[in-house]
Amino acid sequence: MPSPFAVPIELTAEERAQLEAWERRRTSAQALALRSRIVLAAAEGPNNSEIARDLGVAVSSVRKWRNRFAAHRLDGLTDEPRPGQPRKISDAKVEQVIAKTLETTPRDATHWSTRSMAAAVGLNQTAVHRIWKAFGLQPHRSETWKLSKDPQFVEKIRDVVGLYLNPPERAVVLCVDEKSQIQALDRTAPILPMFPGTPQRATHDYKRSGTSSLYAALDLATGKVIGRLHSRHRAIEFKQFLQTLDREVPAELDVHVVLDNSSTHKTPAIQKWLTAHPRFALHFTPTSSSWLNLVERWFAELTTKKLRRGAHRSVRDLNADIRAWIETWNDDPKPYIWTKTADQILESIATYCTRINESRH
Repeated sequence: MPSPFAVPIELTAEERAQLEAWERRRTSAQALALRSRIVLAAAEGPNNSEIARDLGVAVSSVRKWRNRFAAHRLDGLTDEPRPGQPRKISDAKVEQVIAKTLETTPRDATHWSTRSMAAAVGLNQTAVHRIWKAFGLQPHRSETWKLSKDPQFVEKIRDVVGLYLNPPERAVVLCVDEKSQIQALDRTAPILPMFPGTPQRATHDYKRSGTSSLYAALDLATGKVIGRLHSRHRAIEFKQFLQTLDREVPAELDVHVVLDNSSTHKTPAIQKWLTAHPRFALHFTPTSSSWLNLVERWFAELTTKKLRRGAHRSVRDLNADIRAWIETWNDDPKPYIWTKTADQILESIATYCTRINESRH
């Protein structure tokens, strides 16, 4: 039988400070906050019935947490272990799964699956899946990467990113590149439309009807695109595109062009043209660093939204479709906003290089 007298509560300064901190919790750990209020009230002297009435809880709850605190102090206010099935997988077994996933491969495959790992370590497939999910392991996934070996990598990063973050006054910054060998493809049978429960369907095979090459210049400030289509992508076509830019950009503005290191951008004919047009300045991205040119992001949208699932019976149809898409884009252009500084990019690359070097040891 419980004692008819409430257990007296006396708090140390540290206990009172901790209880008051727990009491102030408004959006999380509400149960712990209520228990703290009960003990703080009990320390002031009221009996259990008065505390229950003031806090709007049952007398039995006040008695329980008052007695728990008296017996175990602050530790008594935390939840006890809940009943349930005891854990079956030991820490050593979890470590074995993680180490095996990261450091080995199966004899008959390039990567582990949940089934093959389960068979190798003596667990069921569900247990392996849960361990992988808990530690963010996805052996079925693979990504590609490439690190530039350009000896002027740092200087070029700072040059291009500097243009993005602090474009010069009375000048336009254009991100320029060519999307070459765009194929005019037509499916061998009509594309079947989408129905409820059934996606759009197209035949896996297609007919080729030639290729086209798109030169595009993305205006950093406005997001508008100047595009020209050619049947080939040589230095002569690039020179013609520069002439197009010269006509399109107001004469009173300097033109800063961000582009890659293609040989067609550096021929004597191009150098001669640039000398005759001093308002043009070329800024080259590092080799193997197409991610630094913002027009590549625009090319990705063109591919995703228009080209990948398009069907064109001829190059003329393909070109007309691309021109129409550019016109639609320029009706409501959306500039891409560059946010990372050159220092942040270089620090991120250095950190990644350190990680992959350490993983080999």
